[in-house]
Amino acid sequence: MNLFAAGITIADKRRAVRHKYRVPERVLLLISLLGGSIAMYATMRIIRHKTQHPKFMVGIPLILVFQLFLLLFFLFARPIT
Repeated sequence: MNLFAAGITIADKRRAVRHKYRVPERVLLLISLLGGSIAMYATMRIIRHKTQHPKFMVGIPLILVFQLFLLLFFLFARPIT
């Protein structure tokens, strides 16, 4: 999912530069929510794409923190006995 997220972010940046049809913002956020948040955030910072949009610069790190919380919960939660 992370490779897909990086690829779609790069593709959206290229389309933006060429004034072509863009990937909808809700699709980018959905891809991030489905597990591509690390790569999407890193790619956005590297290629300077969507870095002026608070929805992305705050939203994707929040999604990442939520995903890390879920990961830690499922790794370390003990069943109630």
